[in-house]
Amino acid sequence: MKVRHLTMMGLGSAIGAGLFLGTGVGIQAAGPGVLLSYVFAGTIVVLAMRMLGEMASARPASGAFSTYAEMAFGPWAGFVLGWLYWFMLVMVLGAEITGAGAIMGSWFGVPGWVPGLVCVVFFAIVNMARVRGFGEFEFWFAFIKVAVIIAFLVIGVALILGLLPGTEFVGTRHIAESGFLPNGVSGVSAGLLAVAFAFGGIEIITIAAAESEDPRRSIAAAVRSVIFRILVFYLGCVLVIIMLLPYEEIRGADSAAESPFTRVLEQAHLPGVVGFMEAIIVLALLSAFNAQIFATSRLVYSMSRRGQAPTLFARVNREAVPYRAVVMSMIFAFASVGVQVVFSGSAVLVFLLNAVGGCLLIIWLFIALSQIKLRPELERAGELSVRMWGYPWLSWVAVGLILALTALMVADEVARDQVYAVVVVFAVLLLTAFLTRSWRHAGRRAAGLDPMDGLRG
Repeated sequence: MKVRHLTMMGLGSAIGAGLFLGTGVGIQAAGPGVLLSYVFAGTIVVLAMRMLGEMASARPASGAFSTYAEMAFGPWAGFVLGWLYWFMLVMVLGAEITGAGAIMGSWFGVPGWVPGLVCVVFFAIVNMARVRGFGEFEFWFAFIKVAVIIAFLVIGVALILGLLPGTEFVGTRHIAESGFLPNGVSGVSAGLLAVAFAFGGIEIITIAAAESEDPRRSIAAAVRSVIFRILVFYLGCVLVIIMLLPYEEIRGADSAAESPFTRVLEQAHLPGVVGFMEAIIVLALLSAFNAQIFATSRLVYSMSRRGQAPTLFARVNREAVPYRAVVMSMIFAFASVGVQVVFSGSAVLVFLLNAVGGCLLIIWLFIALSQIKLRPELERAGELSVRMWGYPWLSWVAVGLILALTALMVADEVARDQVYAVVVVFAVLLLTAFLTRSWRHAGRRAAGLDPMDGLRG
C-alpha cells in the first residue's frame, strides 16, 4: 500500500456512523462546551498515536501495539493486547454489518440479513485480493466520506455567514442563547464520556503499514497527517452544528432523518438530504467493516507467527494474504451478528458491548507504557524517524490523562460498567495467557515459524 492508502484508511476508520448519528449525544450533555470534551479526548488520541507512530515507524509489524507490548513487557502483554483488540473489533463488526443491513433492507423491502450477507461475501472477496487492491478499494470508500465532511464544512460556513440564497447571518447567536457551558463543568465531563472513543480506529493504519511499500516512511507520513486532520474534521463539524442548531433541539439520532448533519443540510434546501445521509451512513459502516476485517485478520496472523494464536493462521496465499485468518474474521463476524440478533437486549450482550467500550483505554495505556519502555532501546539503535514530543514527560502526561478518564468513567453510574466489564475480559485473557504459555511455544517451534511478523516490509 502507498501513503495515500494508509492516510485515507486512518481517516476513514475514525469517520464512522458514530460521527453522523452520535454527535448530538455529546452536544446534548455538554452544550457548546462539548468542544472541550473533544479537545481532551483528541489530546489523548494525538499523544497515543504519536507514541504508536514512533514505535511503528522504527519497527513496522502487522501486530502493531500487540507486538510492541510484547517487546516491552513479554509475551503475556502481546497476547492480552492482541486478543483484546480482536475481541473489540469483532463485536463492532457485528454491530456495523447489522446496522448497514437494516438500512439497506428498508430500501429494498427485504430482511436486513440479506443485504448484510451479500456485503460480507463481497468484502471477503475484497480481503482475499492483493493488499494493494484492498488499499485502493478502501481509499475510495474513505475518500467519499472525507469529501462529504469537507462539503458539509463548506456548506456550514456558508450558512453561518448567510451566503446561501434564503439564509441570513447566524454567527454565534445560538451559542449566546444557551451559553457555552449550559450544564457547567459536569456537563463537559458527561460530554467527554459520550465522545471519549470517537477517534477510535485511527490505530488501524499502523497494522496496515507493515504491508506498505516503504513501511518506515509510510507510517511516519500517515501518522503526521491523519491525527490532526481528524481533529479538524471532528471539531469543525461540531462547531458548525452548535452554531446552526439551537442547543435544546440537538439530540442523539437513531436514524439519518434525526441526524444533526441532516438538519444542517436541510437549512441549505438541498433535495433528498435524508436519503443522501442514509447512503453516507451505510458507506461509513461498510468502510469501517472492511477495514476492521483487514485489521483482525492481520492481527491474528501476527499473533500466530508469535505463538499466541493457532499456527494454522500463519499461512498466506500466492498474493501474500493470510487467507485463513481472513476466513476466521468472516466466521466470527457472522457469529457476532448472530449474538447481537439472538441475544438482543440480554445481559450477556450488554456485558460484551460494555467491555468493547473500555477496550481502547487498556490499548492506549499499553501503547504509552510500551513507548516509555522501548524508547531508549530504539534511540540507541538509531531507528527513530518519528519522535514523541517531550519524551518522557508528555508520555507520562498521556498515562495520566488515560487514568483520569478511567477514574471519570468509574465515577459515572452508567460508564463504570464499561470499566468493570473490560477489567473482567482483561483478567480472563491474562489468565489464559499464562495457562496456555507452554503449548503455544511448543506449537510455534513445531511449525518452524519465525516469531517476528511475516508481513513486515
